[in-house]
Amino acid sequence: MTADAALAIETRGLTKRFGTRPAVDSIDLQVPAGSVFGFLGPNGSGKTTTIRMLLGLASASSGSMRVLGMDLPNRLSALLPRVGALVEGPAFYPFLSGKANLRRLDSADRYAPRSTRDERVERALERVGLTHAAGKKVHAYSLGMKQRLGIAGALLSQRELLVLDEPTNGLDPQGTREVRNLVASLAGEGATVFVSSHLLSEIEQMCTHAAVMRAGKLVAQGTLDELRGSAGAVAALQTPDAARAWEILTAHGLPLDPAPSPDTVLVTLPVGTAPEDVVVWLVHGGVRVRQFTMHGATLEDRFVELTGEGFDVAD
Repeated sequence: MTADAALAIETRGLTKRFGTRPAVDSIDLQVPAGSVFGFLGPNGSGKTTTIRMLLGLASASSGSMRVLGMDLPNRLSALLPRVGALVEGPAFYPFLSGKANLRRLDSADRYAPRSTRDERVERALERVGLTHAAGKKVHAYSLGMKQRLGIAGALLSQRELLVLDEPTNGLDPQGTREVRNLVASLAGEGATVFVSSHLLSEIEQMCTHAAVMRAGKLVAQGTLDELRGSAGAVAALQTPDAARAWEILTAHGLPLDPAPSPDTVLVTLPVGTAPEDVVVWLVHGGVRVRQFTMHGATLEDRFVELTGEGFDVAD
């Protein structure tokens, strides 16, 4: 995808150095307009630094950025009214109520009409399930409630792009499902939602596309199916001729995995290797095939392969 109009976010060679160390190292990020885009990577991989540059909170050392068709940082003042964001956790006045905090936040938006402020605040509270706690002081909010209030702040006005940094942090399973449904509804209304997260289960249920960062570099991006598929798939072969099967598969350069039993052979099929071709090789080589089963690669498999680190896959 190369047409600017089809991209909500596009960077070219985007780099941020702290001293001589690159925190973000020449990344070319492409976020399709209208997508729910997961931005993933271990702690310290450069995710938050990238987000801060995209929102004008940090300057780039080199490279270029376009967000909603606008060059940054030149068009930042025109861009920000079209973007809602929750970055590095919400910050509010603790001794004001949730509603009062949102009113103050809305009043700072010079593009938001004062006459409809109450309506916007009530709608935002309702969307994140905080209407019942609108009058409660924020210091009495749980972490999950504060997280919801932060998302409400990003939703005060209609936005074309939502940037959410760990939006389900601190939420219980019910709250997590509500945020997931909220993100889906925002995308259904035409917004692009950019979600930074370490929870693979949430990304798989919430996102249409994703990118993976490792040590400041962008190591993969695309649709979830493309990311899963690029890891290859595992085939499980049941045969009384396991030794012969090993010989044939090794001769074709296929990587073999430890097997759970003597009559089982596990082999990873690289992208582009057809399972039916593997069966033909085996049969022609005299291997008696009792069963041949394919298991698709998971998103976690691909991320571990790319980063060398595991991810939290539980809610």
